[in-house]
Amino acid sequence: MLRTINFMGVRNVAFGVTVLLTVLALFSWFHKGLNYGLDFTGGTLIELTYEKPADVTLVRNELVKAGYHEAIVQSFGATTDLLVRMPGEDPQLGHQVAEALQKVGGDNPASVKRVEFVGPQVGEELRDQGGLGMLMALGGIMIYLAFRFQWKFGVGAIVSLIHDVIVTVGILSYFQITFDLTVLAAVLAIIGYSLNDTIVVFDRVRENFRVLRKATLIENINISTTQTLLRTMATSISTLLAIGALMIFGGDNLWGFSLALFIGVLAGTYSSIYIANVVLIWLNLNSEDLIPPAANGKEVDDRP
Repeated sequence: MLRTINFMGVRNVAFGVTVLLTVLALFSWFHKGLNYGLDFTGGTLIELTYEKPADVTLVRNELVKAGYHEAIVQSFGATTDLLVRMPGEDPQLGHQVAEALQKVGGDNPASVKRVEFVGPQVGEELRDQGGLGMLMALGGIMIYLAFRFQWKFGVGAIVSLIHDVIVTVGILSYFQITFDLTVLAAVLAIIGYSLNDTIVVFDRVRENFRVLRKATLIENINISTTQTLLRTMATSISTLLAIGALMIFGGDNLWGFSLALFIGVLAGTYSSIYIANVVLIWLNLNSEDLIPPAANGKEVDDRP
């Protein structure tokens, strides 16, 4: 029989760590702000292809010499493809940069595959819509859990998810990782991953209320978390390995996306144990909360 781990025995220490991480993340978020990418701030994106493998450093230096000091040069797909991102409100900026690079191509000339311009108004709309989408996702999750389990479970899940988002975005803010649409997609994926992990634990807690009728809530949570620990670890480790491979081999374009996922998976695994469960203790969840009402208004005890 698997030995029960006393997870909740250190919940006060975990709470202190949670508060510290959250405060630091919020401080970084509001003090430094997010390093929004061109998707949100507006600017120009130029995709170039070369006949031979392109030297990113050389191209970046050529752009600086041409007066484009804020250009961001990244490898894109094959070694012969480059992606140049530049802030600015001039729709013709992309063509000007492309012409400058073509003139200094030498024995490895560049050809332009595409030039895209995102206006600042469009970028602002994308930022607002992304934030609204995140809030709608959190609201939908709370409604689902309130009906699927009980409203106390919903509160625990939402607090856990908010923690994961704040910590992830706070770390991205501290290191000034470019926050673009791919990173926003990673944050939304984190919400789904963390929720799935939390629901697994919650489902076992609910089941054990019927099996462990004499156990206290803390004992129930310790037993339930221990029973789901192997599944949680297997899922988290396999996911982190896949994300790690993406961080190493995915290139610059996927660095922010994979880093956000990596942080989010770690935060989600932690929060499903030491935040979602602790909220259930604070709200004093008990077996009576899980008794469904009968059609005639009387409660029906469906415990075995």
